[in-house]
Parts: sequence; structure tokens; C-alpha cells
Amino acid sequence: MSEAAAPAKKTFDRNFWTLCSIEMWERLAYFGVRSLVAVFIMQADDVGGLHLTAQHKGTIYAWWFIFQSLLPTFTGGYADRFGYRKTMAFAVSMNMLGYVLMAFNRTYEGFFIAVMVLAFGTAFFKPSIQGALAQNLTKETASLGWGIFYWVVNIGGAAAPFLASWIVDDHSVTDWRNLFLASAGFTSLNLITLLFVKDVPSGASKTESIWQVFKRTMVNIVEPRLVVWLLIMSCFWLMMYQLWDLHPNFLTDWTDSSDVAEVTSHIPLVGEGLAKETDRGMQIPQEKLLAVNAMLIIVLMIPVSWVVRKMRTLSAMAIGMLVATGGLLIAGFTNVGGVFLLGVLFFSLGEMLTGPKKQEYLGLIAPPGKKGLYLGYVNIPVGIGGYIGSKMAGYLYGNYGDKAVLSQKYLLEKQGVQEVNPSGWLPDLFGLPAVEGVTALYDGSLELLGGAAGAGRTWAFAKVQQVEGLDAVEATKMLWEHYSPQYPVWIPFAAIGVFATIALVVFGHLAKRWKDMDA
Repeated sequence: MSEAAAPAKKTFDRNFWTLCSIEMWERLAYFGVRSLVAVFIMQADDVGGLHLTAQHKGTIYAWWFIFQSLLPTFTGGYADRFGYRKTMAFAVSMNMLGYVLMAFNRTYEGFFIAVMVLAFGTAFFKPSIQGALAQNLTKETASLGWGIFYWVVNIGGAAAPFLASWIVDDHSVTDWRNLFLASAGFTSLNLITLLFVKDVPSGASKTESIWQVFKRTMVNIVEPRLVVWLLIMSCFWLMMYQLWDLHPNFLTDWTDSSDVAEVTSHIPLVGEGLAKETDRGMQIPQEKLLAVNAMLIIVLMIPVSWVVRKMRTLSAMAIGMLVATGGLLIAGFTNVGGVFLLGVLFFSLGEMLTGPKKQEYLGLIAPPGKKGLYLGYVNIPVGIGGYIGSKMAGYLYGNYGDKAVLSQKYLLEKQGVQEVNPSGWLPDLFGLPAVEGVTALYDGSLELLGGAAGAGRTWAFAKVQQVEGLDAVEATKMLWEHYSPQYPVWIPFAAIGVFATIALVVFGHLAKRWKDMDA
């Protein structure tokens, strides 16, 4: 029988499901850490955290994205060259080392290095498992296959926050250490699972040198239309990742989820364990609120993939971008738990239309023997968008959203101190007019803010309560109404999401002229 007459593969074999299980264990470990590590790094009132600033967190996250998401541009080619199974074994070992280092490093520099080791391992893991998966799929099975893969990923993503929340119950130093070590343990299970993986031939040359692989990677990526698509997607993922990376701090600082806690308390067996007593009453921890995103994907991903299976990938992605942007605005503009979850619903629907489709798109347009290479490219938008978005979040949240910083600024105002050139946004060219009640001027430097306010980040909010005679609920509401942190923090990200949507619609229209890009 000729190759052209060979029957199309319409089912998924054991190798496909084994690869999905490997991804699930890796994601369980990863999301267990990622769901809480933003709080560990910078939350001012976390007992066992590092108490670093939003700018520190922004830098850590930015380089995390660079290592984890831009390196696959090159590691994808090496996965094709040296074999997916061997590359995955190396990656799993590096991830385990990264988690162990995170458990025992409590300085900014030490924790930064530990995160980079983890990110380096993930950079080899992503293209190797995606390349292996792509070789198991055909055009007929690609849409549903990538949908199932994305669904399995979110099993780990949904379970991890609850497990992590249980491990870090008291947020002590020991609890945090146990969380990182538990992730190392989950990751180690993949060394066993890999024994059951059949290495899938990539179709790439096995005689190329490391330099030749690098050269081939660079030659392929400079294709102008591909570059444009990658830049558009970079804008989208810049916005997308802030729900997962910035909202943990925003929710912890500002959102009152007592309404959700009240509703869920009536759910038999489950409800009582969801809420936790805080200084603002019974609240749902941020990691559990955000886990709704993964749970919605588990329930809806396969039906959504089936509904859009015949839709052009670019069209589905454009619709997803628009819906996700709307969800981010709803979730970001509120401090009410129930409204936030409504935003998560829209955001998740948008993610389901966009996330798997970006992998499907590159998998379909990739030339033979270059599946791993092209699926390495899929991480470029995440790397570029994540880097810029993390730096933006560090600046925006550090100056306009962090409740500890805004507490310090409020204390300055109470002392009659006026901020000159707020946060260094514009040069103070013309001086400041006299303002009634102002007794001193402050230059806007966050490094000097604690000294000027007479309160460090870790206890500034408590001092505001003391000065105003308010409890935590009242003080949070007062700062929210006084500074409106939701607008300067979230409007810039939503604007970028709208731009990306419009740009992809234009690209999709033009792609109809290019048969090799029209998918």
C-alpha cells in the first residue's frame, strides 16, 4: 500500500496517554509551587515568606519566563536531534534540583538562582514532550489530541493549589520548605514513568552538530510571517499570565471572598475545608479561587475542543483573545470574590480557545522533521510576553497596588507629607505649588518610603489600622476607595489584550493568502 493510501490514524495509543500522564505529574509539581510562590516572595504579612518587594518578584518572574520559555526556541531543536525521551530525563532531573534549591535558599540571590535552575529544566521538558506528542498526532486527531493534552495539564493545575494550600497551612518557614520538597518528589515520579515511554522518531537528522542545530533554529525563526504571529501572541500572553502571576497578590491584598466562603460553606463534606479564618474574617485563599480556572478547563476543555474542531485555528484564537480580555477586566476591576469568579469564567473560556490552538497551529504548519523545533517556537510569546509583563507588574503593582506600599503612602499623607514626582513617572520640571497642610516633600523613591512613613512594609498596614482605629476589613476598604488600585494596575494589561486581538484578526485575514500559514 502506498504512503498516500495509508489509513489516517484516528485514535490515541498508549504512548499518547503515557506522555499525558508525564505532563500531569510535572504540572502538579509546578502549579503546586506557582500557585503560592508569589505570596512567598513578596507578601508583606506572610509569616514564613521572603518579604521581598514587587520589583524583586517582577525580576524573578521575568527571568523565569526568559529561561523557561525562550530557551525552548533552541532546546526544541536539540530535542529533535538527541531524542525526546533522553531530553525529558535530563529535564526532569534539573527540575528536581531546582525545587530542592528553592526549599533551602531564603535570600533574593539564592532563590533567584534556584528558580533559574528549575526554569532551565522546564525549557528542555516543554519541547521534548510536545514534540513527542506532535509525532503521535495527525491532522485528523490534532485538535482533539491537543485539547485532551491541555485538559490533562489542568488536572494537575486544579489539584495542585489545594494540595499546596494544605501543605502550607500555617505559612511557616517549615511549611514552605515542605512545599518545595513535595514538588521535587512529584517530579521524581516521571523518572519512573519515562521507562514506559517509547521514543518517537522525530524525522530530524541525528548527525547534526550542536552548532548546526543552533544555526537551523535561527534560520527557521526569521521567517517574517512567523515572527509577526509570534509578536502578536507575545502581547496576548503578556496579559494572560497576569491572572496567574499578579492576582495571587492582588487577591490576598484586596479581595473580600467572604461571599464565596458563605456559599461554599453549605456544600457537604467539601465546603468547610475551603475557607480559612483571617484578620478579615472567613476568606477563600487566593490559590483556591484561582484553581477555578483549571477546574473549568477540566470540565469544558474537551467539549470546547470538539465544538471548534473544524474552525480555523486563527479565528478560534481571535475569539478566545477577546473573551479572555473581557474576563481579565471583570476579575481585575473588582474586590468582591463572586464577581472575580465570573471574570475567571470568561477568562477560562478565552484560554480554552487560545491555549491549545497556538500549539495546534504551529504543529500543523511545521515542516516534516521540525515538529520539536516549531513547538519550541510556541514558547517564544510566553517568554517575551511574560518577561515584559512581569516587569510591568513589578512596577505597576509595586507603586500603585501593593497594600503595604499604599499603607506607607497613606501614613505619609497623614503626616502632611506630599509626594513629589510620584514613583518617578514624570520629571518634576516646574516645581510644586504650595499645598495647604503640606509640611514636607517626599521624592517618590520606594527605597526611602519606609523611612519617610515611619513604617516598614511588613507592619505598615497594621500601623494604618492603629492610627485610624479601624479593623482589617475597614482599613482595606478605606485604602481601596482612597487609591483605586484596580485601575492603574489592570487597565494597561487589558489595553494590550485588545491590541493583540485586533492584530490577530488582521493577521488571520492576510493568512488566507498564504496556504502554508492558513490554518
